[in-house]
Amino acid sequence: MTSQGVALQQKLSRMLSKSMGKPVLKPNKPLALKDEVANRKMKKGEATCITEMSLLMACWKENEFSDAVCSSEIQAFFKCTEKAEAARKAQKGTAVGQKGILYPKEANSLLRRYPNHFKEI
Repeated sequence: MTSQGVALQQKLSRMLSKSMGKPVLKPNKPLALKDEVANRKMKKGEATCITEMSLLMACWKENEFSDAVCSSEIQAFFKCTEKAEAARKAQKGTAVGQKGILYPKEANSLLRRYPNHFKEI
């Protein structure tokens, strides 16, 4: 098994050596970055307050959807959603550049403003 790995490395080194002039392996496209990135949507965050919601729904199911009986579960769910909303607003207030995330739309506008100038070597 190791002899096959050594043989493969020797073959690759022969193909990439410059002793024969140009390397045998040639790229089919120019080796440069494009002036745009894929326009993908950012991943959404994890869902919050799932346990509180499931407890509330279980209480409703047991008590035939009576709000009076499940008031403590309702209050716990509303408190959780208020905390999650406050955390989301605080996180949204931070600038994108501070987190190190650059959205595809912003990256494309920057790449249009400062395009790549490349020459084939």
